[in-house]
Amino acid sequence: MSRIGKKAVPIPSGVTANIDNGQLSVKGPKGTLTMGLSDLIDYKVEGDEIQVNPANDTKQARSYWGMQRTLVANLVEGVTEGFSKTLEISGVGYRAKAQGKTLKLELGFSHDVDLPVPEGIEVKTPDQTTVEISGIDKQAVGQFAAEIREFRKPEPYKGKGIKYRGEYIFRKEGKKK
Repeated sequence: MSRIGKKAVPIPSGVTANIDNGQLSVKGPKGTLTMGLSDLIDYKVEGDEIQVNPANDTKQARSYWGMQRTLVANLVEGVTEGFSKTLEISGVGYRAKAQGKTLKLELGFSHDVDLPVPEGIEVKTPDQTTVEISGIDKQAVGQFAAEIREFRKPEPYKGKGIKYRGEYIFRKEGKKK
């Protein structure tokens, strides 16, 4: 039995949730998010909460149960508070700059990397070595952060590269004579 799935998702004031045509739409102060609903799960909007339960007793329905409840909770949290990730760049000459809907990265390549910022995501660079990504869709924010990090993953000897704030980089000792 899913312990996460048993909990109902509370709907805060100022947020509305509707189910129609196999879609759950959640509207709040930051915007609107929609999600396709699985046939294996029953969704009910009752008062100020959303109930998520398996439609039948199959193993697949039970395994989807907790994940679907978490996805619904992420929709509600996204339209109320939003999500953000912070990346830190370390290395000599490595820097980032947000220019409108483009993120310009200088990462030691022979050319600068210009990334177009996806729709619904906001990118800020408070200084040259910090990139703050925020938006209402948790998956989109995490995906864009991962795409940026992929250009220069942190290396274990000097720690140069792009890492998430708070991420621990396992350091290795260099060669000895």
